[in-house]
Amino acid sequence: MLLKGIAAGSVILSVILCLCLGWSLWWLPLVFLGWYVVLFLLAFAYLCIVCGRVNLNEPQAEHDDPFYRRVMDVYIEALISLVRVKIHKEGFEKAPKDGRFLLVCNHLFVADPGILLNVFRGQQLGFITKKENMNLFIINKFQHKILCQPIDREDDRQALKVILKCIQLIRNDEVSVGVFPEGYTSKDGKLHHFRSGVFKIAQKAKVPIVVCTIQNTRDIFRNLAHFKRTHVPVHLVGVLQPEDYQGMSTVDLGNKVYEMMIGDLGEDFRPEAAENT
Repeated sequence: MLLKGIAAGSVILSVILCLCLGWSLWWLPLVFLGWYVVLFLLAFAYLCIVCGRVNLNEPQAEHDDPFYRRVMDVYIEALISLVRVKIHKEGFEKAPKDGRFLLVCNHLFVADPGILLNVFRGQQLGFITKKENMNLFIINKFQHKILCQPIDREDDRQALKVILKCIQLIRNDEVSVGVFPEGYTSKDGKLHHFRSGVFKIAQKAKVPIVVCTIQNTRDIFRNLAHFKRTHVPVHLVGVLQPEDYQGMSTVDLGNKVYEMMIGDLGEDFRPEAAENT
């Protein structure tokens, strides 16, 4: 939407400039390119100004910020288009229509949260994110505003506080929470062992667990370098209602979700499959 707006504005301004100055239409492509670059830089400058207002040293607000979420949605959509990603959604007719939920998904690449924020646009999704991401330029400001929760994966006490905070956010109907239960980005593309503690969020908040898988995001930069489009399948594998996992331990629940994901991705994504071949 943003890039289309910039392109449309560039065309209009280019035509007006050529007509006003009496230039030949042969100048139109060059003028268009110039306007496009100017408007693109203005869009980036606006993003920097908006993010400059965010002070990460201030306590995080208790409510999701609708302005920053709208801005984030627009720029994520533009970035997805810019890096030539085509998302293929499947199974989203099963997504909860209202109410909060816990989203769990495999994790292949840094782009995964942006893809998921795009496909769940309008459902106020906030992620548990590794604390290192709070150092990322611009991204950290939006994470702060949409109630993403930074976690220290090596500090169990701090991790527990994050889980309790997420339970509170869901119970207060502030956001749904997204997690990558593997805890780390998969370096080999396989689906690795889950850190089952994150499932306490759903168990304590008594909300549905939305199980998703994502593929091919590891290829985005490589395909972009070769001017190729990247096709990214995002499958909503299933939704576990609270009654479906009532009485289960977090480990058993984690195993159940793991098998749901493997059932969609295929046995080749199970690490043991590579070891046994």
